[in-house]
Amino acid sequence: MSTITVLGLILLLLMVLVGGKAGAQSFLALLLNFGLLFLAIVLVAFHFSPLIVTVVVGLMVLALTIFMSSGDDLSSTVAFIASAIVLVVLVLLIVPVEQWAMVQGFGPEDSEDLEGLSVLVGINFVKVTTATAILSTLGAIAEAAMAISAGLSEILEQHPQVGLKALFGDGISVGKQIIGTTFNTLFFGFFGGFLALFIWFTGVHYSFGEIFNDKIFVSEILMILFAMLSVLLTVPITTWVMTRAAANRRKRTAK
Repeated sequence: MSTITVLGLILLLLMVLVGGKAGAQSFLALLLNFGLLFLAIVLVAFHFSPLIVTVVVGLMVLALTIFMSSGDDLSSTVAFIASAIVLVVLVLLIVPVEQWAMVQGFGPEDSEDLEGLSVLVGINFVKVTTATAILSTLGAIAEAAMAISAGLSEILEQHPQVGLKALFGDGISVGKQIIGTTFNTLFFGFFGGFLALFIWFTGVHYSFGEIFNDKIFVSEILMILFAMLSVLLTVPITTWVMTRAAANRRKRTAK
């Protein structure tokens, strides 16, 4: 039995012990999301449009992540709608920024790994980099949307007559609580994943100018900034969608 299999079984056991049925569903969603990402890679390799594949797979990943991790229909629906809106906004932002930044492909630091390999794969690497940047934001979007929608759903359940303005303020307040921790999670995830590269930069005595103009470094920094921006957008958009859903529900009840 491989190390990955053992760790996967430990993860499943802990998720079931802590989360029960919801934990098991979340683990299943994780496996299905992995399959979707693998499918996206295969489709791009067969020269389907990377942007279209990314948007479709991204929506499917968000749906699986959100609906299989929550039993509350209201919070799940609100979180998915808000996540889809944020995803569309990010696509409109990421596409021109990646075209302008021109950080696609490989840097000189990859030369040893690529030695003897051909990079003439017939795929536009700008589109691949754009797809990677979009996919890297999905986790942050889903997490923030679910945290806010679940919190507001609980407020509505405990205080059904709460005013819409007060509800919107509560949503922004909840968002402020999660922004700081989410940013730290993204930053330390980036730093931990690229610690070896930072050590390499230090070992070959890169200047700050060389580091901040390095293709690999800039590409990763852009993905972190996109993820942080996605969280900032998710807070007000999810809150607004929840207030609209609450208003519509009250109108239907009044009739």
